[in-house]
Amino acid sequence: MKDKNEFLEWLEKILNQNLFSLGDSKLTVGLILTLVISFTLLFIVAEWIRKLLVQKILQKRQIEIGTRESIGTIVKYLLILAGIFSILQTNGIDLSAFGVLAGAIGVGIGFGLQNITNNFISGLVILLEQPIKVGDRIEVGDVTGDVIKISGRSTTILTNDNISIIVPNSQFIDNQVINWSHNERRIRFNFPVGVAYKEDPEKIRRILLEVARANGGVLKNPESDVLFDSYGDSSLNFNLRVWSSEYVNKPRVLKSQLYYEIFKRFSEENIEIPFPQRDLHLRSGFEKLEK
Repeated sequence: MKDKNEFLEWLEKILNQNLFSLGDSKLTVGLILTLVISFTLLFIVAEWIRKLLVQKILQKRQIEIGTRESIGTIVKYLLILAGIFSILQTNGIDLSAFGVLAGAIGVGIGFGLQNITNNFISGLVILLEQPIKVGDRIEVGDVTGDVIKISGRSTTILTNDNISIIVPNSQFIDNQVINWSHNERRIRFNFPVGVAYKEDPEKIRRILLEVARANGGVLKNPESDVLFDSYGDSSLNFNLRVWSSEYVNKPRVLKSQLYYEIFKRFSEENIEIPFPQRDLHLRSGFEKLEK
């Protein structure tokens, strides 16, 4: 019993050990441990509420996944911000002392943290305005893929090769962004097809439309169509235009499927696929060389 009391006294002494002061507040070992545990629980609870909001509550209202993720992330940030101030006040931390710290941070932001601040503010703009959302198919710079996560500093894009690319949020505000599914996941693709000059354009149009209608990834409505695009140097150029919602994130797969079938049908119908040809005309000058 005596050893137990001595241990408790020793533990209390350690926990009450003053490390440093912040304004009128004294930061002890016990207080720091309390703050660490409280902040850890705060982040865990905030993340749990975000997931509950996105996956349960908002899902029942049939809201798009991108909008749900944006709302959930904003709510998480607000809960963390409110929780931090609440924890500090509850534990008797003198918040007025943070005025000097905030000023120092402000100077640091002005010089060394400009990019971080820019990306964070850009992230808030993205979450509020929603030019891109989780699940969108986008192109920014040389990066093409699906948005899988929007955080405070960066956005994660997953490419078709299953590679995650982390893009700073400011890139989406400062640069041009192509969002393939901003309004809806129904996109029209254009696939060029060339045939020899001797072929009948109406026959080519019929074959291309039959190939498009037979593909399961091509939408029946809106209907596919074929444009007589141009007279090329060695070919009649057509443009097969099809609509798809299944292949928004993998257009090259749809293109490959259609081209395989088009080549097969052209072979069956004895339609000539041209290749570039050049006629060489030899004029004067050779007679002199022969003499």
